[in-house]
Amino acid sequence: MDLRIRKAKKTDSKEIIRLIKELAAFEKLNPPDAAAQRRLIKDAFRRNPPFRIILAFDGKEAVGYAFYFFSYSTFLARPTLYLEDIYISDKCRGNGAGKKLMSELMKIAKEKKCGRLEWIVLDWNKNAIDFYDRLGAKHMKNWYFYRYTL
Repeated sequence: MDLRIRKAKKTDSKEIIRLIKELAAFEKLNPPDAAAQRRLIKDAFRRNPPFRIILAFDGKEAVGYAFYFFSYSTFLARPTLYLEDIYISDKCRGNGAGKKLMSELMKIAKEKKCGRLEWIVLDWNKNAIDFYDRLGAKHMKNWYFYRYTL
């Protein structure tokens, strides 16, 4: 594999949507509808985007992505890099793309002087959990994830 990681560009929009649809199929969820896809791309590449995207490429093909944004820790008094989504195409899993994306995220977090990098993982996704454990990530056992959908 010829793996490389870079920031997403607007010209990557079709590849980003393709990968999001792959993730939706993997998680057995409905993908974003056409209107949501347009909003996502518009938001991703506006002047002050609410999130950022990095892509993993094998040659010229996008094989994975990470969506992230920054929040703030009052107790650390530092930003937190929050990983909203990370996805690697099934055919490329186990080839280092996920590790490269996570390494790039850690590099970005250090450059932005973040105190932590955080994310959630579905409880049934054993492969992802094992991957994060191998990276040395800590499972936060005393916290519950809540969501209020508007």
